[in-house]
Amino acid sequence: MNMELSRRGFLKVAGAGVAGTSLGAMGFGEAEAAVAAHVRPLKLANTTEARNTCPYCSVACGIIIYSKGDIRKKERAEVVHIEGDADHPTNLGTLCPKGAALKDFVSSPTRLQYPMVRKPGSDRFERISWDEALNRIARLMKDDRDANFLAANDAGVPVNRWTTTGFLAASATTNETAWTTFKVVKALGIVGFDNQARV
Repeated sequence: MNMELSRRGFLKVAGAGVAGTSLGAMGFGEAEAAVAAHVRPLKLANTTEARNTCPYCSVACGIIIYSKGDIRKKERAEVVHIEGDADHPTNLGTLCPKGAALKDFVSSPTRLQYPMVRKPGSDRFERISWDEALNRIARLMKDDRDANFLAANDAGVPVNRWTTTGFLAASATTNETAWTTFKVVKALGIVGFDNQARV
């Protein structure tokens, strides 16, 4: 690569380097680090710390969520900061741009926070309780399995297949949870099983 550098340009670059080196030699670099170390603990003072997993992809980075407001005193807990968990073995505190913007995701006015259902013939979704949602899912799964479970194929060989329902698992989870989910799904006979990590 041929780069032309004028004498004036060279002197500007060299002067900036000398100035930077001089400031560092006078101790300003250490002073800046000392100020940052002093201010950092104050940034999250009086917050509640909770560890969690980033919900975006299959890397499953560890995050720390900081909130203000004591729910034991009937105060609303508000998320004020989210950062990577330096003690997490997957990401060691680093986060991708999506993970770094999690606070905006959490506080977004369009974020879905409750189970919603659109009843047959309706043009809108209605909020329902978690109990209603889980009971509805269980009932629909049971009805479909009872109607479509195939215990044996045409040759009489046991196959225990349920092919009319599929299951897509979340990837931001532990190995133990993933193993348990897989075992439950296969015990039900569900053939169509995949993980969000491949989607």
